[in-house]
Amino acid sequence: MSTVKLFYLVGASGSGKDSILRYLRQHLIEQCSQPVAIAHRYITRTSDENEQAICLSTEEFNLRQQHQLFALHWQANGFDYGIGKEIDQWLAAGVSVIVNGSRGYMNAAKSRYPKNFHSVHIDVADHVLQQRLESRSRETEAAIKDRMLRHQKLKEMFVSDSVIVNETTIDNAARQFKNIIDNVQRYAK
Repeated sequence: MSTVKLFYLVGASGSGKDSILRYLRQHLIEQCSQPVAIAHRYITRTSDENEQAICLSTEEFNLRQQHQLFALHWQANGFDYGIGKEIDQWLAAGVSVIVNGSRGYMNAAKSRYPKNFHSVHIDVADHVLQQRLESRSRETEAAIKDRMLRHQKLKEMFVSDSVIVNETTIDNAARQFKNIIDNVQRYAK
């Protein structure tokens, strides 16, 4: 028996969420044992070429929020993030959904989808995370320090349903995620 799930993917900034989702979408999603869709994430900052997000102005984000067009929305690192309400239609149609979420918002997301929720955490050693943040040249040194401090704080109080270790290749991490998806859908009650 398979069950439709909301896979709530989380990890520190720089842990590889977008890279894993891109690889999964390009190479593995059609191989999943049940239908799975990856939700768009909306954000109030310019996204780079590695990020799977749609940039909105603060005004447009607020307009969408006022008209209740987000199923999930939160603030982190000084920006607004949202996931569109279309995910509710996908779940109702029998399609599992992957969301690029936030550790700080996870409890609220779990409250919204208590029967369908499955959290997946991408784990990366601190020194690897620090190197990744520095190499992508997106944040200032102060912003990197803030992100690492936030990571340490959330790491101490964070528990997830599944873990992906992303310290080798994106292919390896994406395959770990695909296996989690297949196993959860196959054996969930």
